[in-house]
Amino acid sequence: MDNLSRRGVLSLGVALGLVGVTSPVQAWASMGSDAGAAAGTGPEWIWDEAADPLMVSMLENGHVPAINTAWGSWVNNNDPLPAGMPADFTAYLRQVNKLPSWADPAKLTRAADFNRRRDLYLFMLYGLGSGIMSTVIPREAKSVYWAAGGSDMQDRAAKTFTFGYDLSQLKAFEPEGQFIVTANKTRVVHAAVRHLLPQSPHWKAVADETIPISAADILVTFHSLGTYVHRKLLDWKIKYPVADQEAFLHSWQVAVHLLGVPDQYIPQTWAAAEAQSAKVLTPILTPTTEGIALAEELLGLTAQIDLGVTRGFLNEFVRYVLSDQVGDWLGLKRDYVAAGLVRTAWPAYILFREGLSPVMPGTFYAIDQMVRALGMLFLNKGDSGTTTPITIPTGNRKD
Repeated sequence: MDNLSRRGVLSLGVALGLVGVTSPVQAWASMGSDAGAAAGTGPEWIWDEAADPLMVSMLENGHVPAINTAWGSWVNNNDPLPAGMPADFTAYLRQVNKLPSWADPAKLTRAADFNRRRDLYLFMLYGLGSGIMSTVIPREAKSVYWAAGGSDMQDRAAKTFTFGYDLSQLKAFEPEGQFIVTANKTRVVHAAVRHLLPQSPHWKAVADETIPISAADILVTFHSLGTYVHRKLLDWKIKYPVADQEAFLHSWQVAVHLLGVPDQYIPQTWAAAEAQSAKVLTPILTPTTEGIALAEELLGLTAQIDLGVTRGFLNEFVRYVLSDQVGDWLGLKRDYVAAGLVRTAWPAYILFREGLSPVMPGTFYAIDQMVRALGMLFLNKGDSGTTTPITIPTGNRKD
């Protein structure tokens, strides 16, 4: 695929950005991570000891606007830390702006190549699978809706899309790449939201937690992205050798580490990840008022551009990759003609792309056009040359 469609990887999938889950702490035990078994000791009770108090200070002392201005020039992993930021904030970034000691450069390089080779499948699954799945994760949907970004989902999607695009770059983790910087910016944004969102009366009225975005929440979002996509690629019988599987997992392990999750809770194998996901993600999926609104807004954004396919096709593709139950929860109107097309054209499309069928499906170019158009939608509101800078919020949604 061309560079434009590669930029679509993860856009909708991470458009909702913030994360949430409701699960017993026992669900984290005995699944490839050293999770606590007693209430109060598992990842649901872990936030970010390094970033959280720092961001309270930055917000309460009015430093955030200066930070947002200063770090606009801090883009590549090897860029010097920018001037113009408080000394304690700079000291924090200097401490965390690096790969973990256990990161494997060879696996990260292979993961980047895997993202390049499988970009279309990843985009479709992250975008119309993971992204819409996040609207039926109750805590996630409520947090996203009532945070500042919830009032402008196109801008929110474009900003959070930067995380996914930078993760998918060929040199994402290398000095000239951008993902380490992007991950650290995202970690700081999470810390800011942990301080701000509990001040929202709207969020407090619907939340079943007092502090959002725990380590458990971040892991659940990893499962709705990485673990979900891993399983779908296997189910669709995409060429996906073991070395690619291990590299893909490793890139997500590093990404989750950079977001501040303690290493002992990060699954070490895909088997452990799938077992964990089955206990902490699948059982909690359910609709909420906020999630229904977010799903409609995200899918409705596509009406702004010519996708080459109908809204009915999008609705039916969501049902295809998630389930009719999720489609019913979100009130996605049925289009039975499009449903038949999706269920016949997509498998044929995979067979042709994988070289298993010499017959190009008649919908081949329509599907390619949809991918390109969706990718364009989240590129800085249509500017294919840039992504939208990540900025720290200073408040919550007002309405």
